[in-house]
Amino acid sequence: IMMIHNFDPILIDFGVIQIRWYSLAYIFGILLGWWYGKVILKKHTENQKIYLENFDDLVGYIILGIIVGGRLGYVIFYNPLFYFDNLSEVFKIWKGGMSFHGGLIGVIIVIYIFSNLKNLNYKIYFDTISSVAPIGIFFGRIANFINGELYGIPTEKPWGVIFPEVDSNVRHPSQIYEALLEGFVLFLILNIIIFNKKSYFGLVSSIFLILYGTFRLACEQFREPDEHIGYIFNYFSMGSILSIVMIFFGFLFMSKIIFDEKNR
Repeated sequence: IMMIHNFDPILIDFGVIQIRWYSLAYIFGILLGWWYGKVILKKHTENQKIYLENFDDLVGYIILGIIVGGRLGYVIFYNPLFYFDNLSEVFKIWKGGMSFHGGLIGVIIVIYIFSNLKNLNYKIYFDTISSVAPIGIFFGRIANFINGELYGIPTEKPWGVIFPEVDSNVRHPSQIYEALLEGFVLFLILNIIIFNKKSYFGLVSSIFLILYGTFRLACEQFREPDEHIGYIFNYFSMGSILSIVMIFFGFLFMSKIIFDEKNR
């Protein structure tokens, strides 16, 4: 059942304007997340309508955080030397190059500042966004697969895929593994927890950091490392190192939340 990848990254080409699967993944992920975030806030903060009222404004800033953080994260973590020599290239986002971990840092900073300015509990927004984020991650990874990027290492597994744009090797469809684990499975787990009445604020977001980091670490074992970086210490890809840091901060945040709960 070997599959040969022959998807076109461009859905519709108008000549001047192209509609790409990747941009549609971003748009659908944000719109669905926006709608579902409101569903969560209605259930989660019944007595605090102010969180719902401010959510639309926050989403605008979150989109900014994803784009700026994602781009700067890619520039700093993945290719600092190139961009330092070619500063104008930093702004050419359409050429590709976004870092999930950078986007995450951007979103965390934006939510924290926004919540403090509005005198709201940032943990409520952290949890809400953590619960909807896997929707966008799922669409994003499917778009990575359609684009034929972030592909896996060679394999003999029957579900392997040949990416003709890369070479003739049969490879792990690591983008699909990530879509299922970081998207579908993570969504199920976090949403079971957030609708549990015993769950306290901040728990879901700390579990998001730990589980996303763990799932990403597992998937990185099947993913081809970035060509210009390769493996660091002959074993870790850049994505793995950033995920280990993410897991560490997840446990740190969780212990702070548990400590705060016990000392209330």
